[in-house]
Amino acid sequence: MEKQRSFEPLRQYLPDNCFELVMPLILKHKVHLTISRGRKTKLGDYRNAYGNNNHRISVNGDLNKYAFLVTLIHELAHLLTYEKFGHRVQPHGTEWKSIYSQMLYEFIQHQVLPVDITEALVKTIKKPGASTCSEVDLQRVLNKYDKRHPAMTTVETINIGDTFALPDGRKFVRGEVIRKRIKCFLLPGMQPYSFTALYEVIDLNKLNKEIV
Repeated sequence: MEKQRSFEPLRQYLPDNCFELVMPLILKHKVHLTISRGRKTKLGDYRNAYGNNNHRISVNGDLNKYAFLVTLIHELAHLLTYEKFGHRVQPHGTEWKSIYSQMLYEFIQHQVLPVDITEALVKTIKKPGASTCSEVDLQRVLNKYDKRHPAMTTVETINIGDTFALPDGRKFVRGEVIRKRIKCFLLPGMQPYSFTALYEVIDLNKLNKEIV
């Protein structure tokens, strides 16, 4: 059995009055919780208990408090689904969606979240997605609470024909929306790439205005 450290540091990552709501689940199910560095490919993950190892959940520590909470609930729903059904069901199947929706509803009932996030979660309950990022409307609301540089934005806010950059320095021209993704072109060769609407980029127009 793994030795569990104090969960008190978790409080700083959660919205006010939410630490007391998640701790009973974490303690009851003996979760080994890790606060991870930011990961581009995922916001969090869950590994089921096996042998002498506890259930493991990791959540990116660079998320704003509301995104952190929703991601943690998402992963806890995986844990509860596993404990009830084992590997007999799909990871984001009907069973997980039902448990995830119920958990979100319980947090909504406690009235600890802002109105806009509550409204977005109500919509999510009706049709939960496989990840927070896949629930575009919810993610759009959660993004409002990010602390970011004024020039940081999302691809969907860039005007067609305007240029934007990635943190690695590559520059693109924004194109049209094709099947829920945005076609863009890498400069200078105009090689095509596709981005999700909420992919974070640097608005070069805003950046240039700041420099001037």
